[in-house]
Amino acid sequence: MPQRPVPADWDGLPDEELLNLRMCDLPLHIENELAERTEQLRAELHAAGLRSPLHFYLSNEWFTPDGTTSIAIPFYLAHPRLTKLEETQMLEVEGGEYEWGMRILRHEAGHAIDNAFKLRLRRHRRRVFGWYKKPYPESYTPRPYSKRFVLHLDAWYAQSHPDEDFAETFAVWLTPQSQWRHRYAGWPAVKKLEYMDALMRSVRGKAPRLDNPEEIEPLWRLRKTLRQHYRTKRRHYGVDYPNFYDRDLRRLFSDAPEFGDNLTAAQFIGRIRRQTRRVVAEWTGIYQYTIDQVIEDMIARSRELKLRLAVPEEQARQEFTVLLTVQTMNHLHSGGHRLYL
Repeated sequence: MPQRPVPADWDGLPDEELLNLRMCDLPLHIENELAERTEQLRAELHAAGLRSPLHFYLSNEWFTPDGTTSIAIPFYLAHPRLTKLEETQMLEVEGGEYEWGMRILRHEAGHAIDNAFKLRLRRHRRRVFGWYKKPYPESYTPRPYSKRFVLHLDAWYAQSHPDEDFAETFAVWLTPQSQWRHRYAGWPAVKKLEYMDALMRSVRGKAPRLDNPEEIEPLWRLRKTLRQHYRTKRRHYGVDYPNFYDRDLRRLFSDAPEFGDNLTAAQFIGRIRRQTRRVVAEWTGIYQYTIDQVIEDMIARSRELKLRLAVPEEQARQEFTVLLTVQTMNHLHSGGHRLYL
Protein backbone atom coordinates (compact mmCIF):
# COMPACT_ATOMS: atom_id res chain seq x y z
CA MET A 1 0.00 0.00 0.00
CA PRO A 2 1.62 3.28 -1.05
CA GLN A 3 1.97 5.79 1.74
CA ARG A 4 0.71 9.31 1.34
CA PRO A 5 3.10 11.98 2.51
CA VAL A 6 2.12 13.78 5.68
CA PRO A 7 3.30 17.27 6.56
CA ALA A 8 6.56 17.37 8.46
CA ASP A 9 4.74 19.35 11.15
CA TRP A 10 1.73 16.98 11.24
CA ASP A 11 1.78 16.99 15.04
CA GLY A 12 1.09 20.71 14.95
CA LEU A 13 -2.07 20.41 12.86
CA PRO A 14 -5.40 21.40 14.40
CA ASP A 15 -7.73 18.49 15.16
CA GLU A 16 -9.91 19.02 12.10
CA GLU A 17 -6.93 18.66 9.78
CA LEU A 18 -5.28 15.90 11.79
CA LEU A 19 -8.47 13.82 11.58
CA ASN A 20 -8.14 13.73 7.79
CA LEU A 21 -4.87 11.77 7.93
CA ARG A 22 -4.96 8.04 7.25
CA MET A 23 -3.82 5.86 10.11
CA CYS A 24 -1.39 3.97 7.87
CA ASP A 25 0.41 7.20 6.99
CA LEU A 26 1.24 8.21 10.56
CA PRO A 27 5.03 8.08 11.14
CA LEU A 28 4.89 6.22 14.43
CA HIS A 29 7.16 3.78 16.24
CA ILE A 30 7.31 2.08 19.62
CA GLU A 31 9.88 4.25 21.36
CA ASN A 32 10.56 6.46 24.37
CA GLU A 33 8.13 5.87 27.27
CA LEU A 34 6.14 3.29 25.30
CA ALA A 35 9.31 1.28 24.71
CA GLU A 36 10.12 1.60 28.43
CA ARG A 37 6.80 -0.04 29.26
CA THR A 38 7.43 -2.99 26.95
CA GLU A 39 10.90 -3.43 28.43
CA GLN A 40 9.47 -3.34 31.94
CA LEU A 41 7.07 -6.12 30.97
CA ARG A 42 9.92 -8.19 29.56
CA ALA A 43 11.85 -7.66 32.79
CA GLU A 44 8.89 -8.80 34.89
CA LEU A 45 8.49 -11.94 32.79
CA HIS A 46 12.23 -12.61 33.04
CA ALA A 47 12.13 -12.20 36.82
CA ALA A 48 9.31 -14.75 36.90
CA GLY A 49 11.48 -17.16 34.91
CA LEU A 50 9.24 -17.08 31.86
CA ARG A 51 10.79 -17.30 28.41
CA SER A 52 8.32 -15.74 26.02
CA PRO A 53 9.25 -14.31 22.61
CA LEU A 54 6.89 -11.34 22.83
CA HIS A 55 6.49 -9.09 19.81
CA PHE A 56 4.91 -5.64 20.09
CA TYR A 57 3.37 -3.58 17.30
CA LEU A 58 1.03 -0.63 16.80
CA SER A 59 -2.62 -1.05 15.85
CA ASN A 60 -5.95 0.67 16.51
CA GLU A 61 -6.50 -0.82 19.99
CA TRP A 62 -5.17 -3.18 22.66
CA PHE A 63 -5.34 -6.89 21.83
CA THR A 64 -3.36 -10.11 21.42
CA PRO A 65 -4.19 -11.98 18.20
CA ASP A 66 -5.28 -15.53 18.89
CA GLY A 67 -2.53 -18.07 18.35
CA THR A 68 0.28 -15.50 18.36
CA THR A 69 2.90 -14.14 20.73
CA SER A 70 2.22 -10.60 19.49
CA ILE A 71 0.69 -7.76 21.47
CA ALA A 72 -1.01 -4.88 19.67
CA ILE A 73 -0.68 -1.46 21.31
CA PRO A 74 -2.98 1.42 20.35
CA PHE A 75 -1.32 3.97 18.08
CA TYR A 76 -2.30 6.97 20.18
CA LEU A 77 0.21 5.98 22.87
CA ALA A 78 3.08 6.37 20.40
CA HIS A 79 2.91 10.17 20.22
CA PRO A 80 1.71 12.87 22.67
CA ARG A 81 -0.22 14.68 19.95
CA LEU A 82 -2.28 11.56 19.27
CA THR A 83 -2.73 10.96 22.98
CA LYS A 84 -4.25 14.42 23.20
CA LEU A 85 -6.51 13.72 20.21
CA GLU A 86 -7.68 10.45 21.81
CA GLU A 87 -8.63 12.31 24.97
CA THR A 88 -10.49 14.96 22.98
CA GLN A 89 -12.41 12.37 20.98
CA MET A 90 -13.05 9.76 23.72
CA LEU A 91 -12.73 11.85 26.91
CA GLU A 92 -10.00 9.57 28.32
CA VAL A 93 -6.91 7.68 27.16
CA GLU A 94 -7.09 3.95 27.83
CA GLY A 95 -3.67 2.94 29.15
CA GLY A 96 -2.41 6.50 29.03
CA GLU A 97 -1.16 6.64 32.60
CA TYR A 98 1.99 4.58 33.06
CA GLU A 99 0.65 2.08 35.59
CA TRP A 100 -2.69 1.78 33.78
CA GLY A 101 -0.77 0.90 30.63
CA MET A 102 1.30 -1.66 32.54
CA ARG A 103 -1.86 -3.32 33.87
CA ILE A 104 -3.12 -3.74 30.32
CA LEU A 105 0.26 -5.03 29.10
CA ARG A 106 0.35 -7.64 31.86
CA HIS A 107 -3.14 -8.73 30.86
CA GLU A 108 -2.17 -9.05 27.21
CA ALA A 109 0.97 -10.93 28.24
CA GLY A 110 -1.33 -13.46 29.87
CA HIS A 111 -2.88 -14.18 26.49
CA ALA A 112 0.54 -14.35 24.84
CA ILE A 113 1.92 -16.76 27.48
CA ASP A 114 -1.22 -18.86 27.12
CA ASN A 115 -0.54 -19.06 23.39
CA ALA A 116 3.23 -19.55 23.68
CA PHE A 117 2.97 -22.61 25.91
CA LYS A 118 -0.40 -23.80 24.54
CA LEU A 119 -1.72 -23.84 28.09
CA ARG A 120 -5.38 -23.81 27.06
CA LEU A 121 -4.97 -27.40 25.89
CA ARG A 122 -4.35 -28.57 29.47
CA ARG A 123 -7.34 -30.24 31.10
CA HIS A 124 -6.74 -28.70 34.51
CA ARG A 125 -6.54 -25.23 32.95
CA ARG A 126 -9.95 -25.84 31.36
CA ARG A 127 -11.43 -27.07 34.65
CA VAL A 128 -10.22 -23.99 36.52
CA PHE A 129 -11.05 -21.29 33.96
CA GLY A 130 -13.56 -22.87 31.60
CA TRP A 131 -13.68 -23.89 27.97
CA TYR A 132 -11.59 -21.57 25.82
CA LYS A 133 -13.73 -22.30 22.76
CA LYS A 134 -16.75 -20.73 24.41
CA PRO A 135 -17.93 -18.05 21.94
CA TYR A 136 -17.00 -14.50 22.87
CA PRO A 137 -20.16 -12.51 23.63
CA GLU A 138 -20.73 -9.15 22.02
CA SER A 139 -21.34 -7.86 25.52
CA TYR A 140 -21.55 -9.13 29.08
CA THR A 141 -23.32 -8.31 32.30
CA PRO A 142 -20.88 -8.47 35.24
CA ARG A 143 -21.60 -9.39 38.85
CA PRO A 144 -19.73 -6.67 40.76
CA TYR A 145 -19.77 -8.46 44.12
CA SER A 146 -18.56 -11.86 42.91
CA LYS A 147 -15.38 -13.10 44.60
CA ARG A 148 -14.85 -15.89 42.10
CA PHE A 149 -12.82 -13.55 39.89
CA VAL A 150 -9.79 -11.32 40.43
CA LEU A 151 -10.08 -7.55 40.05
CA HIS A 152 -7.42 -6.12 37.77
CA LEU A 153 -8.70 -4.13 34.81
CA ASP A 154 -11.85 -2.05 35.16
CA ALA A 155 -15.39 -3.28 34.61
CA TRP A 156 -14.90 -6.74 36.14
CA TYR A 157 -13.28 -7.84 32.89
CA ALA A 158 -12.34 -11.32 34.18
CA GLN A 159 -16.03 -12.21 34.10
CA SER A 160 -16.42 -11.69 30.36
CA HIS A 161 -14.89 -14.96 29.05
CA PRO A 162 -12.73 -17.88 30.30
CA ASP A 163 -9.71 -16.58 28.37
CA GLU A 164 -10.11 -13.13 29.95
CA ASP A 165 -10.40 -14.76 33.36
CA PHE A 166 -7.09 -16.52 32.67
CA ALA A 167 -5.37 -13.33 31.45
CA GLU A 168 -6.61 -11.25 34.37
CA THR A 169 -5.52 -13.89 36.87
CA PHE A 170 -2.10 -14.07 35.21
CA ALA A 171 -1.77 -10.28 35.36
CA VAL A 172 -2.50 -10.21 39.10
CA TRP A 173 -0.02 -13.06 39.63
CA LEU A 174 2.70 -11.28 37.58
CA THR A 175 2.32 -7.81 39.11
CA PRO A 176 5.34 -7.07 41.33
CA GLN A 177 4.50 -6.90 45.03
CA SER A 178 0.81 -7.57 44.38
CA GLN A 179 0.57 -9.68 47.57
CA TRP A 180 -2.20 -11.66 45.93
CA ARG A 181 -2.29 -14.32 48.66
CA HIS A 182 -3.16 -11.65 51.22
CA ARG A 183 -5.36 -9.57 48.90
CA TYR A 184 -7.54 -12.51 47.88
CA ALA A 185 -7.46 -14.51 51.12
CA GLY A 186 -10.87 -16.09 51.65
CA TRP A 187 -11.96 -15.48 48.05
CA PRO A 188 -12.71 -18.44 45.74
CA ALA A 189 -10.52 -16.55 43.24
CA VAL A 190 -7.42 -17.38 45.30
CA LYS A 191 -7.69 -20.98 44.07
CA LYS A 192 -7.23 -19.69 40.53
CA LEU A 193 -4.19 -17.70 41.60
CA GLU A 194 -2.69 -20.71 43.36
CA TYR A 195 -3.24 -22.78 40.22
CA MET A 196 -1.66 -20.01 38.13
CA ASP A 197 1.37 -20.02 40.43
CA ALA A 198 1.78 -23.77 40.01
CA LEU A 199 1.18 -23.56 36.26
CA MET A 200 3.85 -20.89 35.79
CA ARG A 201 6.32 -22.90 37.85
CA SER A 202 5.71 -25.83 35.50
CA VAL A 203 6.87 -23.81 32.48
CA ARG A 204 9.53 -21.71 34.21
CA GLY A 205 12.79 -21.75 32.27
CA LYS A 206 11.31 -23.84 29.47
CA ALA A 207 11.32 -22.88 25.80
CA PRO A 208 7.87 -21.92 24.53
CA ARG A 209 6.07 -24.31 22.20
CA LEU A 210 5.00 -21.46 19.91
CA ASP A 211 6.74 -18.36 18.57
CA ASN A 212 4.39 -16.60 16.18
CA PRO A 213 4.99 -12.85 15.74
CA GLU A 214 2.12 -12.42 13.25
CA GLU A 215 0.55 -8.97 13.22
CA ILE A 216 -3.21 -8.68 12.78
CA GLU A 217 -4.42 -5.26 11.64
CA PRO A 218 -1.09 -3.49 12.09
CA LEU A 219 -1.23 0.29 11.84
CA TRP A 220 0.52 0.37 8.46
CA ARG A 221 -2.38 -1.57 6.93
CA LEU A 222 -5.21 0.54 8.35
CA ARG A 223 -6.41 2.78 5.56
CA LYS A 224 -9.12 4.53 7.57
CA THR A 225 -8.70 8.16 8.35
CA LEU A 226 -8.55 9.15 11.99
CA ARG A 227 -11.97 10.74 11.50
CA GLN A 228 -13.47 7.45 10.31
CA HIS A 229 -11.75 5.58 13.14
CA TYR A 230 -13.18 7.81 15.86
CA ARG A 231 -16.64 7.92 14.30
CA THR A 232 -16.75 4.12 14.53
CA LYS A 233 -15.25 4.04 18.02
CA ARG A 234 -17.68 6.58 19.44
CA ARG A 235 -20.60 4.68 17.95
CA HIS A 236 -19.31 1.50 19.58
CA TYR A 237 -19.14 3.03 23.05
CA GLY A 238 -22.20 5.25 22.79
CA VAL A 239 -25.68 4.75 24.20
CA ASP A 240 -27.72 3.24 21.43
CA TYR A 241 -31.30 3.83 22.51
CA PRO A 242 -33.30 6.80 23.90
CA ASN A 243 -33.68 7.10 27.68
CA PHE A 244 -35.92 9.16 29.84
CA TYR A 245 -35.10 9.90 33.44
CA ASP A 246 -38.11 11.96 34.44
CA ARG A 247 -38.73 10.48 37.89
CA ASP A 248 -35.07 10.62 38.91
CA LEU A 249 -34.53 14.11 37.56
CA ARG A 250 -37.60 15.46 39.37
CA ARG A 251 -36.07 14.45 42.71
CA LEU A 252 -33.47 17.19 42.26
CA PHE A 253 -35.09 19.56 39.77
CA SER A 254 -38.52 21.03 39.24
CA ASP A 255 -40.58 23.04 36.77
CA ALA A 256 -42.68 24.59 39.55
CA PRO A 257 -43.00 28.41 39.38
CA GLU A 258 -41.35 28.93 42.79
CA PHE A 259 -38.05 27.70 41.35
CA GLY A 260 -38.24 29.90 38.27
CA ASP A 261 -35.28 32.08 39.29
CA ASN A 262 -32.98 29.13 40.04
CA LEU A 263 -30.25 27.70 37.82
CA THR A 264 -31.61 25.49 35.07
CA ALA A 265 -31.01 21.76 35.48
CA ALA A 266 -29.25 21.68 32.10
CA GLN A 267 -26.83 24.41 33.21
CA PHE A 268 -26.17 22.73 36.55
CA ILE A 269 -25.51 19.30 35.02
CA GLY A 270 -23.27 20.89 32.40
CA ARG A 271 -21.28 22.63 35.14
CA ILE A 272 -20.54 19.39 37.05
CA ARG A 273 -20.41 17.15 33.98
CA ARG A 274 -16.68 16.54 33.71
CA GLN A 275 -15.96 15.89 37.38
CA THR A 276 -19.03 13.69 37.85
CA ARG A 277 -18.27 11.68 34.73
CA ARG A 278 -14.77 10.94 35.99
CA VAL A 279 -16.01 9.89 39.45
CA VAL A 280 -18.65 7.54 38.04
CA ALA A 281 -16.10 6.05 35.64
CA GLU A 282 -13.81 5.30 38.59
CA TRP A 283 -16.66 3.71 40.53
CA THR A 284 -18.08 1.59 37.72
CA GLY A 285 -15.20 1.01 35.31
CA ILE A 286 -17.44 2.16 32.45
CA TYR A 287 -15.89 4.08 29.56
CA GLN A 288 -16.24 7.83 30.16
CA TYR A 289 -17.65 8.32 26.67
CA THR A 290 -20.56 6.00 27.49
CA ILE A 291 -21.27 7.84 30.74
CA ASP A 292 -21.14 11.15 28.89
CA GLN A 293 -23.87 9.95 26.53
CA VAL A 294 -26.11 9.24 29.53
CA ILE A 295 -25.37 12.75 30.83
CA GLU A 296 -26.17 14.19 27.40
CA ASP A 297 -29.55 12.42 27.46
CA MET A 298 -30.25 13.84 30.92
CA ILE A 299 -29.36 17.37 29.83
CA ALA A 300 -31.61 17.11 26.78
CA ARG A 301 -34.50 15.72 28.83
CA SER A 302 -34.05 18.44 31.46
CA ARG A 303 -34.38 21.07 28.74
CA GLU A 304 -37.51 19.42 27.37
CA LEU A 305 -39.09 19.40 30.83
CA LYS A 306 -37.87 22.95 31.58
CA LEU A 307 -36.44 21.84 34.93
CA ARG A 308 -34.61 24.05 37.40
CA LEU A 309 -32.59 23.36 40.53
CA ALA A 310 -34.93 22.57 43.45
CA VAL A 311 -32.45 21.65 46.21
CA PRO A 312 -29.17 23.19 47.45
CA GLU A 313 -26.32 22.86 44.94
CA GLU A 314 -24.08 20.66 47.11
CA GLN A 315 -26.94 18.28 47.80
CA ALA A 316 -27.79 18.21 44.10
CA ARG A 317 -24.15 17.50 43.19
CA GLN A 318 -23.94 14.53 45.57
CA GLU A 319 -27.32 13.07 44.65
CA PHE A 320 -26.79 13.53 40.93
CA THR A 321 -23.52 11.57 41.18
CA VAL A 322 -25.42 8.71 42.81
CA LEU A 323 -28.23 9.01 40.25
CA LEU A 324 -25.79 8.85 37.36
CA THR A 325 -24.04 5.82 38.88
CA VAL A 326 -27.35 3.99 39.27
CA GLN A 327 -28.45 4.82 35.72
CA THR A 328 -25.09 3.69 34.33
CA MET A 329 -25.33 0.40 36.21
CA ASN A 330 -28.94 -0.01 35.03
CA HIS A 331 -27.67 0.19 31.46
CA LEU A 332 -25.15 -2.47 32.34
CA HIS A 333 -27.50 -4.95 34.00
CA SER A 334 -30.57 -4.44 31.83
CA GLY A 335 -28.62 -5.27 28.68
CA GLY A 336 -29.60 -1.92 27.17
CA HIS A 337 -25.94 -1.03 27.19
CA ARG A 338 -23.61 -3.71 28.43
CA LEU A 339 -19.86 -3.57 28.50
CA TYR A 340 -18.46 -4.19 25.04
CA LEU A 341 -15.41 -6.33 24.45
